[in-house]
Amino acid sequence: MDNLTHSLVGALIGQAGLKRKTGLAMPALIIGANLPDVDAACFFWLDGVEHLGFRRGITHGPIAWVLLPLVLAGLLYGFDRWQAKRGTRPEGRLPVSFKWLCLLSFIACLTHPALDWLNVYGIRLLEPFSSRWFYGDTLFIIDIWLWALLGFATWFSLRREKRGGEWQKPARAAMAVALAYIGVNGAWSEHQRHTLYNTMPSLECADDEKVCEWTVIASPMPFVPWRREMLANEVPAWAVVAPGQAAHRDNLTPISDRFCAWPSRAQLADGGSQAEAFLFWSRAPFAERAPDGSVILRDARFYDPRARDRFSVALPDVECAELPAD
Repeated sequence: MDNLTHSLVGALIGQAGLKRKTGLAMPALIIGANLPDVDAACFFWLDGVEHLGFRRGITHGPIAWVLLPLVLAGLLYGFDRWQAKRGTRPEGRLPVSFKWLCLLSFIACLTHPALDWLNVYGIRLLEPFSSRWFYGDTLFIIDIWLWALLGFATWFSLRREKRGGEWQKPARAAMAVALAYIGVNGAWSEHQRHTLYNTMPSLECADDEKVCEWTVIASPMPFVPWRREMLANEVPAWAVVAPGQAAHRDNLTPISDRFCAWPSRAQLADGGSQAEAFLFWSRAPFAERAPDGSVILRDARFYDPRARDRFSVALPDVECAELPAD
């Protein structure tokens, strides 16, 4: 999810009552909720789409769940001691407990991969022990309704606290509503996926094929969380059911009219680290004809004119070959 959502979740957890456990609890919760995104620094040394194969990996996995909270708690604890020595420590700040800073940072860090798992982009939850991608297909990466709920609840809780009223219950209620909202969206995505999958024809597969089934993805849409863009097929071509249409094979249309046959291993190797990173990350890859007749690798999840260059790899030396006849 986006960093505003992560920050609001951290703040709301604090307003639910945990910020009273120790001084600097809110910084621990808000910073901790964003800390796994430290891997965004990879943009300083990686080119092109190489970041796709790096992000949402090592800093979002089990080792990071332990190390990042310890680092954050240590920095905050040291900051408090430094302020105390200089005489600039705020008088109203609660005593700082390193134990509680660690625990709150840990809770906050865990919310990050939990939220990132919810969209179609994917996350490698077990890195470095496994590089398998996990997908929740539940929410769009930026959900304005979740923003509105979390943002209003945080503001309302802070306002009540300032006025001396009950401020923890509104935050807790909002957290329950948010979890229900996520649960309903997850169930709806799974229902839509199964609905489309059950209308797909049987596949005739060779005996040596390890995977022989339709791949169906329910991609949540922005602004209208009850709608899904349904994707179905296998390499090299993908089809889509547009949002608002029934999830049925009769409504599938090719996602592109310029499909190419999937490149050979040798041709993909010509793409170097860019193609390698793209293929490691891609969940719905296909090959498309470029204007000059060469091949561009794309992903059906992010086949959008506004985002194509961010999620595609050009193979200028590979000539587009027509798809084999069915």
